[in-house]
Amino acid sequence: MSDSGWLYPFNEIASALPPESEPLRFAIAGHHGSMTLGLYAPRGEDVQTPHEQDELYVIASGAGTFVKNGERRDFVAQDVIFVEAGVPHRFEQVSDDFSAWVVFWGPAGGEH
Repeated sequence: MSDSGWLYPFNEIASALPPESEPLRFAIAGHHGSMTLGLYAPRGEDVQTPHEQDELYVIASGAGTFVKNGERRDFVAQDVIFVEAGVPHRFEQVSDDFSAWVVFWGPAGGEH
């Protein structure tokens, strides 16, 4: 993690990801209040479960399909995806270079 507390270099955070053999590849970059910033780069099946907080994914690299509440949409690098707290979601058919910044924030159950 960057020791600056406000700059999170992609390559530095990516080097903290678990090995590619791990299906849930997530590295925390930083925290502030209720906000957590991380880098997510699953390989193979995305095994995540719904989260207690609202979240944003900012696609850093790659492409694939995102499933939210049963609805599928294709995405590419630089797209942004919003997921409300508690909503089932996952990435499918991601490219080998897929990674996304993820920001969690707010109270458990999401903002209303």
